[in-house]
Amino acid sequence: MLDPSWMRKHPAFDLFHIQFGFDARGPEQLADLVAALEAEGKPLVYTVHDLRNPHHLVRDEHDAQLDVLVPAADALITLTPGAAHEIKSRWGRDAIVLPHPHVVDLERLAMVPRRRRLPGPGGEGFRVGLHVKSLRACMDPLTILPALIEAVQQIPGAVLQVDGHTDVLDPGGDRYARELAEALRAAPPCVEVRIHDFFSDDQLWDYLAGLDVSVLPYRFGTHSGWLEACRDLGTAVVAPSCGYYDEQGQVSSFVMDETSFDEASLVAAIHDAYGRTPVEPLSLDERVAQRQQIAAAHLALYAELLGA
Repeated sequence: MLDPSWMRKHPAFDLFHIQFGFDARGPEQLADLVAALEAEGKPLVYTVHDLRNPHHLVRDEHDAQLDVLVPAADALITLTPGAAHEIKSRWGRDAIVLPHPHVVDLERLAMVPRRRRLPGPGGEGFRVGLHVKSLRACMDPLTILPALIEAVQQIPGAVLQVDGHTDVLDPGGDRYARELAEALRAAPPCVEVRIHDFFSDDQLWDYLAGLDVSVLPYRFGTHSGWLEACRDLGTAVVAPSCGYYDEQGQVSSFVMDETSFDEASLVAAIHDAYGRTPVEPLSLDERVAQRQQIAAAHLALYAELLGA
């Protein structure tokens, strides 16, 4: 769909809305798409999820793609006021701010208990989750691991659960991260390591619901669907200071970006999250109402651009 030839074969659309999926298209190819849309009089809407691509170690390619899409779009949407401010600063464009909708499906949301268990003496303990997945470019779990262990050891009965995919934590994995795997094998008893393949959606929701807090080990990024899933399920989030995670919802923040990390701030963030648990999940009614508001805002924007 990002190739002008697709448009010529499928002309029966009114408006083109880009959210993700353009990583493999160079700036020149995106410029061709923009030109083709303009020639056909088809409005372009772009939702700016990522101002710093979490999959790219170097930002240059994504910046060049944004330099094509953001100025060319007839309308821009983003998820937080901070991202809108950055868009205005970098390109002089105004973006409509619409919040990230629910991630967990509505049927599952209807079953989420309104109050989570209370960690502490006689309970199941306080469970901190660090999921390294397959170590995408923005992740730096090895740097934050010592501070996480320190914080967990300071909380009676607390556990640090570290999950990772087989490809990075199993010695036979295609992307085996030896240094991280060895650090986890040498970790104290408060650390539980779980190695597995990719979760299904239901497995992921069960995993997140089993945590008191989920830690985002990101050096860079902008917004997070993972964070929204935690909000759906009533799991507290500890998030870095990079990006605009703290504007998506309440998080316990620590200082980390591409050039810095403050260990004490992460320890403090874990204790802050401990003090806030249990976290009340967003209700089904709240998420349904939000979804309807987001849909209505899109409809109004589309109608405006089409003169309808």
